Amino acid sequence: MAAHYDVLIVGGGIAGLSLASALAGNCSVALVEAEQELAYHTSSRSARQLIPSFGPPVVQELTVRTLELIAARDAELPGPVLTPRSFMLIGSQEAVAAEASGSMQPITHAEALELCPALVPDSFMAAGLDTGSFGCNAPLLLADHRQRALAAGVDIMTGARVHSAQRVGSGWQVGAGMEAFGAGVLVNAAGAWADELAVISGVEKLGLQPYRRTAAIAAVERPLPEHSPMVAAADNTFYFRRDGDEVLISPSETVPSGPEDAKPRPGDVERLVARLNQVTTLGITDVRRAWTGLRTEAADGVPVAGFDAEAPGFYWLAGQGGYGFQTSSAMADLAAGQILAGHQSVNRTAHAADDSPASRTAQALAATRWSVRR
Repeated sequence: MAAHYDVLIVGGGIAGLSLASALAGNCSVALVEAEQELAYHTSSRSARQLIPSFGPPVVQELTVRTLELIAARDAELPGPVLTPRSFMLIGSQEAVAAEASGSMQPITHAEALELCPALVPDSFMAAGLDTGSFGCNAPLLLADHRQRALAAGVDIMTGARVHSAQRVGSGWQVGAGMEAFGAGVLVNAAGAWADELAVISGVEKLGLQPYRRTAAIAAVERPLPEHSPMVAAADNTFYFRRDGDEVLISPSETVPSGPEDAKPRPGDVERLVARLNQVTTLGITDVRRAWTGLRTEAADGVPVAGFDAEAPGFYWLAGQGGYGFQTSSAMADLAAGQILAGHQSVNRTAHAADDSPASRTAQALAATRWSVRR
């Protein structure tokens, strides 16, 4: 006999875990993850930086709210999830002007070199700085969501890949691994596999596209100072930041991929090292380890959140792209509110006079896909 829950979440990355902890204690919840461990794919391969000036306006609004929600939890955790770490954008005048937004402020060439002395002076012409950016202890945040969910009775199962799902009566019947589940709401938080889950469920897919993003930890001859900002090229060709006495580096590639356990491609990291050794004085000597994650996006780059208009009880929580940790807590908070309220679309005008952070975020998110239509 199938175990029945109010909500069944498919996907054990940051999107699914944050929603599980937001729903926990308010309804019966189960979370199933295809891999043998949670957060195996993209969520364990994050750059661990939350940048309020990064992404489209709705993503920036969600980031501000996520930072507020995480900060409110930090006092109860064994260590902080958030650590102040500025974000600096460098490049040509035109590229920096085109990419700088939100809370990012222009700084002089001399100020940029003072903040990051490792930069070769003639390797860039302009810079912008976001001082409201934070480093993120991603493992601690994931663990906190998991512990909060378990403590409130959420059932979490790994090694349970969904192989069947169908609408039956007023709910969903789902087969995952060796188990069967019944649920009133089926949440698609499957990341790069979100469209595949839709097909399995008989729901029209949205055309979500996974993209590759490679990163590595490298040894350097001259480590960055302790409070150095994360530095990114405005033309999206690299970023780097301090990682203890080493550096985290990435070529910032956006290469289409199928859903897979992505691995670095030959030459990608080597070309990046050569480039960074030209534009910095870091003196990268050795790559300790490298990995590739998949960031999944809708065609317009805006996160997908909402009940599918043509599949009752099927809730999309996907397409957070490279902003997953930035947007996850705000998305989960608002998605949980909609799921608990039932299948009604968000009222986009009811709180127009309320200027609280939560209300502003709700209004911003209402502009995404609270009711996912074709």
